[in-house]
Amino acid sequence: MFSSVLTGTASGLSAASVAICVAASLACGLILSLTYRKCENPTKSFTTTVALLPVIVMMVIMMVNGNLGVGVAVAGSFSLVKFRSLPGKASDILIIFASMGIGLATGMGYAVFAIAASVVFALCYFVFSATSLFSSDQTYRSLRITIPEDLDYIESFNDIFEKYTKKAEEQAVRTINLGTMYQVTYDISLKNASDEKAMIDAIRVRNGNLPVISSRAATVSAEL
Repeated sequence: MFSSVLTGTASGLSAASVAICVAASLACGLILSLTYRKCENPTKSFTTTVALLPVIVMMVIMMVNGNLGVGVAVAGSFSLVKFRSLPGKASDILIIFASMGIGLATGMGYAVFAIAASVVFALCYFVFSATSLFSSDQTYRSLRITIPEDLDYIESFNDIFEKYTKKAEEQAVRTINLGTMYQVTYDISLKNASDEKAMIDAIRVRNGNLPVISSRAATVSAEL
């Protein structure tokens, strides 16, 4: 498993060893790509990238004769090129790094090790995605309340929070609508997730039926 198929090819790469490494890279890329598509909901272009990235990294490593330091330096030069794209998720970064790692392994000739590592990674990713081991708190909410400027937001909702939440912390306050209204953001943890609607209805009575937004997104948005 830990022996390289490129051993003894100092005079040049043989067609057979290159073919083995390319096949292993494609197989590993497909394993990672299909696993990620099963667990997440990526675009077709992203899954294609994950499937083919190991082959590209493998080619870079082979072209520098297996010198890992030089290969990483050459591959790192591509990071100087910036592409306009939507921000990726943490899982996107993880699968990209996994694909690059597999490409490094196959580029050094460790085809069997790369396939074994891909299978282990895929199994672990599938298990972690299918279980609730790392699930987020289902009672957490980021609550954004719009109130008129004459309403004291500091204590106006204390009784509502005491009834429906285990914890409520004010995170941000800003003026909107030319200063005629306030928008207050809270981090809250509901006592019971099914009480969300009842809590929002109670807040709407208190704030004059102005907008109330409850989400599981980050507390402070980019617009603040």
